[in-house]
Amino acid sequence: MEKLTILWHSTALANFTPGQLVMMGVGLLLLYLAIVRKFEPLLLLPIGFGAILTNIPLAGFSEPGGLLYYIYLVGIDTGVFPLLIFMGVGALTDFGALIANPRMLLLGAAAQFGIFATLFGAILLNLIPGFEFSLKDASAIAIIGGADGPTAIFLASRLAPELLGAIAVAAYSYMALVPIIQPPIMRALTTPAEREIRMEQLRVVSKREKIIFPLAVLLLTILFLPSATPLVGMFCLGNLMRECGVVERLSKTAQNELINIVTIFLGLAVGSKLSADKFLKLETLGILALGAIAFAIGTATGVLMAKLMNRLSGGKVNPLIGAAGVSAVPMAARVVNKVGLEANPHNFLLMHAMGPNVAGVLGSAVAAGILLALVG
Repeated sequence: MEKLTILWHSTALANFTPGQLVMMGVGLLLLYLAIVRKFEPLLLLPIGFGAILTNIPLAGFSEPGGLLYYIYLVGIDTGVFPLLIFMGVGALTDFGALIANPRMLLLGAAAQFGIFATLFGAILLNLIPGFEFSLKDASAIAIIGGADGPTAIFLASRLAPELLGAIAVAAYSYMALVPIIQPPIMRALTTPAEREIRMEQLRVVSKREKIIFPLAVLLLTILFLPSATPLVGMFCLGNLMRECGVVERLSKTAQNELINIVTIFLGLAVGSKLSADKFLKLETLGILALGAIAFAIGTATGVLMAKLMNRLSGGKVNPLIGAAGVSAVPMAARVVNKVGLEANPHNFLLMHAMGPNVAGVLGSAVAAGILLALVG
């Protein structure tokens, strides 16, 4: 009888807590969103599976000696995985649209307003009993507004590692929901006539310009915001490998094999932080709510800046492209193109929207650098 009791207590059935069951349900929900709804499947699938693994009683996946523990320690705690992802994203990014129309940098900058507005929102939440966000916590939460998962993970690992799971899930969830969240905001802030505006074709950008651009961006970052150079530097390295034309094998590796391998481990590492004791807190609801607000504000300020540019240019800028100033590349640009085509079947805004979209990637990295410099 004693042996049967020992055997029973060695099973997961005897050790499950209600919180672990809830979090395994959250993991299954993420798998559903990834597989059935196809929302950011490359990351939500490993995150969801990691959430299931980390909540298995007695398995020890996330405890010292466990697989997920070491994946997190090596890749997230050190900040290596987000930086490698940034290099891969740089290798995948064409800056031609931004170089052809440098004014789009303003839209990428305007869309980051949601980050700093949410910083104050997180601090104000402390007025509600149950919330105790420090300035570092608020800064890590605010970066969700940039709609850039790797940047959110990088900053959270530096400023608020205990909130990383909730911040990462919120960041990637809202990135996946770009086609649902953004269009109503875009339509509410623009008129039918504005949405129909057709923009002039962009000029052809030379290879020399594309090679000089990442070097110039890196130099400016080094001079004025060195705290952002880890993210911007790896992004520029990936982009230089793409554009220089002499390391095609390295560029293709960064675009495919490397970024895919790191994405698997990054997702599992984030999932390892979705344990019941870390995620099932009142603060998690606050983070999810603030993330949605940050994303909505970033979209709105991008559109409003584009409306201002439209006025100043004499009606040559379609305000819709401002929504692409968030960092969800290339999904935000595709959403802009879709809404533009709904207003005018001959209105192709994809290339114009890619300018503020890639500017948003740089903008979110710069915003992260500013927050690190101020509160890190």
